[in-house]
Amino acid sequence: MNARFQATVYGTFFALAIGWVLYIGKSVFVPIVFSVLVVYVIVGLARILVRLPLVGRFLPRRIGYPLSALVIALSLAGIASLVAGSIGNVSALAPTYAASLLNAIQSVAERMGVELAPTWATLRQDVLAQINTQRLIGSTVVSVSAIVSTLIVVLLYVAFLLIEERTFATKIARISSDPQNVRQIQGIVTQINARIGTYLALKTVVSVVQGLVSWAVLEFVGVEFAAFWAVLIGMLNYVPYLGSVLGVVFPVAFATMQFADFGIALVVLASLSAAQFVIGFFLDPYLMGNSLNLSPFVILVSLAVWSALWGIPGAFLAVPITACMVLVFAEFPGTRPIAILLSRNGEL
Repeated sequence: MNARFQATVYGTFFALAIGWVLYIGKSVFVPIVFSVLVVYVIVGLARILVRLPLVGRFLPRRIGYPLSALVIALSLAGIASLVAGSIGNVSALAPTYAASLLNAIQSVAERMGVELAPTWATLRQDVLAQINTQRLIGSTVVSVSAIVSTLIVVLLYVAFLLIEERTFATKIARISSDPQNVRQIQGIVTQINARIGTYLALKTVVSVVQGLVSWAVLEFVGVEFAAFWAVLIGMLNYVPYLGSVLGVVFPVAFATMQFADFGIALVVLASLSAAQFVIGFFLDPYLMGNSLNLSPFVILVSLAVWSALWGIPGAFLAVPITACMVLVFAEFPGTRPIAILLSRNGEL
């Protein structure tokens, strides 16, 4: 009993120490983990390109990685162009949206019995009094600079990881002189590759479907920049639970500002919520199945923990990291009970 208690205490302190290292080393670990996931996507896409019925047999395997990286780069460039164009159009239409938003605010104020209807002068006075403009601009510049520098580091890591990928299996085979240990490590790596690769592929399919359905809904209602919102909704779909909520809140808020009509905003809210419900509760479980073998409660807790450690990047990385932890814990007798608790149904 004393030995078990001692092991629990040591394990708790060890976990806290790891959490502290991950927290203070956020700027180092986040690009590394993102680069690993990008490599998974590139390798998976390369395998898909090689297996294409008409093109695959004429496509040399050695150019599969550069071609898949080119496809991903072009996709990201298209998304960046779409975002930049949408921001420019929003800036041009800002006076129109401002007038619509002011009308909506004044309408709500009248319904609530406010004697003095708000104007932009009073709103600016009330809002700007609570905002330090200089600090806001400074933090925005710092955030943008950090994102750009992180992307550059991720691209460098991805390039070197793709070079190392060819020799990775040989390194694993020679990592130990004990064949049993080698087989165990190879089994863990194989399971991680299979599960994370399957998760990313299926999640991408679900996200694309979610984006297309959302685009159709927004385009039908007449919400401007429907393509931009569809891309944002698809990206947010990678964040469990919270992403679905934000994928509805942002377009509804914009529709309220655009139309200044709460009836249309409610239509957008109901339509997007219905799409999220159908895809989240029917299509997603059907395609994903038990690909990661994680408890829904564990996914929610992991989202909170990794978001607290790494912020927004942690929200996107929470599920893959937790799935890898379960696979590793399951291979060792001391941590296998933890893996069982983290699993969906207790089966590993």
